[in-house]
Amino acid sequence: MMENVDLSILSYGKVKDLKYDLVILPWGATEPHNLHLPYLTDCILAHDIAVDAALRAKERYGVQCMVMPPVTMGAQNPGQRELNFCVHTRYETQKAILTDIVASLYVQGFRKMVIINGHGGNCFKNMIRDLAFEYPDFLIASSEWFTVLPAKDYFDDPGDHADEVETSVMMYYHPELVNLDEAGEGKYKPFAMKSLREKVAWTPRNWQKVSDDTGIGNPKLATSEKGKNFSGAIVYKYAELFAELIGEKMYL
Repeated sequence: MMENVDLSILSYGKVKDLKYDLVILPWGATEPHNLHLPYLTDCILAHDIAVDAALRAKERYGVQCMVMPPVTMGAQNPGQRELNFCVHTRYETQKAILTDIVASLYVQGFRKMVIINGHGGNCFKNMIRDLAFEYPDFLIASSEWFTVLPAKDYFDDPGDHADEVETSVMMYYHPELVNLDEAGEGKYKPFAMKSLREKVAWTPRNWQKVSDDTGIGNPKLATSEKGKNFSGAIVYKYAELFAELIGEKMYL
């Protein structure tokens, strides 16, 4: 059945006799999102987009996906862990979590998984490279939902944290979780060094020196309609990806 794609609300009885082609793993973080969005925003949005994409893949391509419950453990910048209830998860911890998930799924016979990441501080590439040696016949692909399509094509003034983008998508999926009246302006201080601004090199930003409300980008222009249009286009791209991973050969 089409609705049997979200493990967080399913029983074993609903899934034990179904064959699943692909596992989807949403991954986020536990951190403040300005003053108007939930701590689990990254998890919620990655999960909801994953579920919609799984439903679209089933309807359009006949691909049966299972969306795992979102992982809430994200890597944070300096200046974030000091904020109340913000949790920084080390690379080694995230790798252990991913390794245990893959090991469990492998024993169960699954061989393909897509990580849908909702948190910019997370990076899975080297973890996936290591796992490819241990499980050479287990394909893991990683994606950040917010970079699938150019945000500037859908929004007036996109930022990169609790901004117009995340706020709009949350307003579409969960308007009851957004109080735009409480939102800070999301003003932030860029690096003083020209080379860092131009991305000649990278170093993490100290969050408390960058932003007063933890936001990076103004959420005030957010609307549910913008969130619907952006997430809908992303869902379409993900459904296509899922179908290709099941049906296409990897190399020309």
